[in-house]
Amino acid sequence: MDFDLSDDHELIRSTVRDFAEGEVAPAAEELDRTKSFPYEIVAQLGRLGLMGIPFPERYGGGGSDSLAYALAVEQLARVDSSVAITLCAHTSLGTQPIHLFGTEEQKQEWMPQLCSGERLGAFGLTEPDAGSDAGNTRTRARLHDGEWVVDGAKQFITNAGTDISGMVSITALTGSDGTREISNLIVPNGTPGYEPGEPYRKMGWNASDTRPLTFTGCRVPEGSLLGRRGHGFKQFLQVLAIGRIGVAAMGLGLAQGAFDLALAYAKERRAFGQAISRFQAIQVKLADMATEIEAARYIVYKAALAKDAGKDFNLIAAQAKLKTGRLAVRCAEEAVQIHGGYGYMEEYPVCRMYRDAKILTIGEGTDEVQQMVIARALGA
Repeated sequence: MDFDLSDDHELIRSTVRDFAEGEVAPAAEELDRTKSFPYEIVAQLGRLGLMGIPFPERYGGGGSDSLAYALAVEQLARVDSSVAITLCAHTSLGTQPIHLFGTEEQKQEWMPQLCSGERLGAFGLTEPDAGSDAGNTRTRARLHDGEWVVDGAKQFITNAGTDISGMVSITALTGSDGTREISNLIVPNGTPGYEPGEPYRKMGWNASDTRPLTFTGCRVPEGSLLGRRGHGFKQFLQVLAIGRIGVAAMGLGLAQGAFDLALAYAKERRAFGQAISRFQAIQVKLADMATEIEAARYIVYKAALAKDAGKDFNLIAAQAKLKTGRLAVRCAEEAVQIHGGYGYMEEYPVCRMYRDAKILTIGEGTDEVQQMVIARALGA
């Protein structure tokens, strides 16, 4: 077992860390406060080749792997989760379905502009009655005169309503006889009948784009079908498993960022004549955080390596997502506690991290769903 990163992986980690600290961190507080989408940062991510890290070079991607992608997400989440989820949702959920299931024509049309960051991709799965019960899709698409006519609604969708949003792949019922046949369709932004709603008011991830979508008589060509008709359920389960690696990397990065800030503050803050890092109560918190983060790091990397090796990674990805989501919440809470009253002030990044952390136990499958996935994989 070799726990050292390759030179290429170490390079992408250091490159993204430098970018995150130099470009993202200085802008994060204002973007969060004003709830502004980070257009310039996304453009810079595109120029750095980070918007298509795990995809083939022939489509404009980085030609790298899942571990490189996880490393990049981790470093972004160390300083700002809104930027990290924008990259994560675009890559794992927006672009991945086209890469996995798209025809060559669909790949040629969409992947170059997605991998470059010129356009953002989105994934429309969740509905008012189809969250954890994702198979309970109500959105319908009927084939009429060579077009799919889509009617329905999606909610909590990331990246679908920005000025650079390109497309959303959605799940829809396509059975003509009332059967529960689920398929995936590509719907370009600007298609008549497709309307992104107003952004949600959220607890965290304030600089990311999250909104509901409605489809009313929305017509897309028959060739917009993504993969085989009726295979949508299997497809989105595969996409979600891959997405869990990215979200797990986000949890790891947020936990590490919260720890870094807590440690730095504990060394500087003085009470009773000495730095508070000298007090055993603070040392216990820091020691536990550091140990748990190190353990979590290897489970996230193992999930990415398992996928890259072509192994079944469903169990380890669910474990990584479950572990890091909970760890992010705990580390953010402990970081606020170590900061004391200052931790409750928005001027301090740990306050934003605390708000951002909770969604990591909900999005991409709740903790309870991860536990179900894990139990089934164990044969329980």
